Amino acid sequence: MASFRTQSDELIALLQEFAPQAGAVDAIADRIADALLAGHTLFTCGNGGSAADAMHLAEELVGRYRSNRRPLASVCLNSDGGALTCIANDFGYEQIFARPLTALGRAGDILVVFSTSGNSANILEALKSARACGMISVALLGKDGGSARLMADHALVVPSSASARIQEVHGLILHAICEELEQRVLDQSA
Repeated sequence: MASFRTQSDELIALLQEFAPQAGAVDAIADRIADALLAGHTLFTCGNGGSAADAMHLAEELVGRYRSNRRPLASVCLNSDGGALTCIANDFGYEQIFARPLTALGRAGDILVVFSTSGNSANILEALKSARACGMISVALLGKDGGSARLMADHALVVPSSASARIQEVHGLILHAICEELEQRVLDQSA
C-alpha cells in the first residue's frame, strides 16, 4: 500500500506535469462563466468517483463556493436515481445522460463531463447529444483522453493512469471554475 507521502509526491509531480495546461483551464473557466452569466445552463455528468465530481461542481454553482451570491443554473445528470434507472431500463445505460440532455439542453448551454478513461459509452453519447443540441462541451479526462478527447469542444487531459490522481486534479480544475464564476458574479453585482 502506498503511503500518504508517496501519494502526495505522485500528486505534486502530476500537478507539475499538468501545469502547462493552466491557460486552457482558465480559458475554459472563462467560457463557462460567459455562458452562465448570459443565462445558459451548465450540465455535468460522470460515473463512479467522476459522478461525485460532477455533483460537486453542480452543487457549488447552485449553492455557493466561498461567497454568498446568486445561484447559477446547473444540473447534474447523474443525480436523479429515478431518471437514471428508467432510462437505463428502457433505452440502455449508454443513454442515461444523452436522453435528459436532448430534453433539457439548448444551444449555448455547457456540458462538462468527468471521465478518467474518456471511453465510457454513456459519456460519449452525452457528448454526441450535446453537439446535436448546439451545446458547448468540456471534457475533464485522464490517461490519453480516450474517444471523448476528440468529441469534446474543449478537453483537459490529466496525464496519468491512476484514477485517484486524475480525480484529484479534476477537483482542482472544478474549483478553478468555481473561483472564476464566483468572482465574475460578484464583480457583476458590485
